[in-house]
Amino acid sequence: MQRYARWHIWLGWLIAVPFLLWTVSGVLMVVRPIEEVRGTHLRIEPDQRPALEGSPRPIPFPVDTAPPVVEMRSFVQRGRAVTLVTASNGLVSRYDATTGEPIPALSEQEAREAIATSIRGGDKITAMRSFEPDETPFDFRRPSPVWQATLEDGTFVYINRASGEIEAVRTRWWRFYDFMWGLHIMDLQTREQPHNPLTVTFGILAIFGSLLGTVLLFRRRKARVTAPARG
Repeated sequence: MQRYARWHIWLGWLIAVPFLLWTVSGVLMVVRPIEEVRGTHLRIEPDQRPALEGSPRPIPFPVDTAPPVVEMRSFVQRGRAVTLVTASNGLVSRYDATTGEPIPALSEQEAREAIATSIRGGDKITAMRSFEPDETPFDFRRPSPVWQATLEDGTFVYINRASGEIEAVRTRWWRFYDFMWGLHIMDLQTREQPHNPLTVTFGILAIFGSLLGTVLLFRRRKARVTAPARG
């Protein structure tokens, strides 16, 4: 019994650190509402999206050489009727829905105007940076060509240069939440893979330590009950 008790003590010390990380990171992640973390409260949504008038024009793209199309949708984007075409390789093309002509990539000025009308505080941009799909920042983690707008309060807004759509809003609290999530799943490199050796190993050790402690608890109680009385 003494040997098992020592094992239980050492296991307790070993799993104390991950248990503390799981608990603290979990508590800190739920301190703020998820809408504030994701920046949903900063988005300015119109009361009603304007309807697309008439039928969109056919899109003249090469069928033989272009990758297969997986999605095509037409809608009114900031007062302009557009058609977004998504290919099987993930690339997005934007066309004028009334003429069928391709729309050039979003310029910096167009991106600034779009953010100013779509994000609260979007008129206070302190910096603009352009990123290619293979070099996007870590807090974005999507292979898309984007403009990154830094707002006065430190919020990052990512708007797709090809589609003209706002892809993500990264507040300071989101970046803190993302770091806590990495600690919680023990994956600070990608922060996307809960199934990793560290989590599995410490999880198994925690279960074993809990079972061992339960067995020792009942064994000690049984020993107290069966012990002969002095006198």
